[in-house]
Amino acid sequence: MKAEEVVRYLQDNPGFFDDYAELLAQIYIPHPHGGRAIPIAERQILTLRERSKLLERKLEQLIAFGEENDARGTKMHRLCVALISTGDMQGTLQALYYNLREDFVVPHTAVRIWSPGPGTLAGSEFAPVTDDLRRYAVSLEHPYCGPGANPEVATWFDEAAAQLRSFACMPLRDGSNACVGMLALASEDLQRFYPDMDTLYLKRLGELASAALLRHL
Repeated sequence: MKAEEVVRYLQDNPGFFDDYAELLAQIYIPHPHGGRAIPIAERQILTLRERSKLLERKLEQLIAFGEENDARGTKMHRLCVALISTGDMQGTLQALYYNLREDFVVPHTAVRIWSPGPGTLAGSEFAPVTDDLRRYAVSLEHPYCGPGANPEVATWFDEAAAQLRSFACMPLRDGSNACVGMLALASEDLQRFYPDMDTLYLKRLGELASAALLRHL
């Protein structure tokens, strides 16, 4: 009889060990972590313990993820309150930079807005950008995260650019979903913004920054 046939028979006859319970105490199999043989009942207990430990680890991971999300949510709330409390463009920019640096521990932040509307607004945030950069921003359906920033974006960080190893770039869009600018984050840590990271909160950050900044244009 082949092993597959034994397996199929036991699956088709779940009451087998009820009828032959004494076999559980007579069948010995190798210990999963050593060479000695143990009763099948003991092996089942070890399997249940291993499954229990696995479930405990998964639960710990879920709790840790939940705590991280709660922390991010709290920080996003504080940033939202700070941005709502500002009365002009300069105050909004300062609140954005301050909260990202102090609360989110993002050491480098840059903003560019290329649709300021009527009037002239001073500051590097309204410096001209190339058409290539505008097309790049429009192409971002999701925030970009990775080690290599768009070359033009890297220049926004001035003398710090040579030490930066990871970047996050997200478009700023108006109410009609037209791209009118970009928010860029950077870090000396290569793993701070990596290609496979979850971008949900970065996308929300871009939407929040867009709404806060564009209301002053």
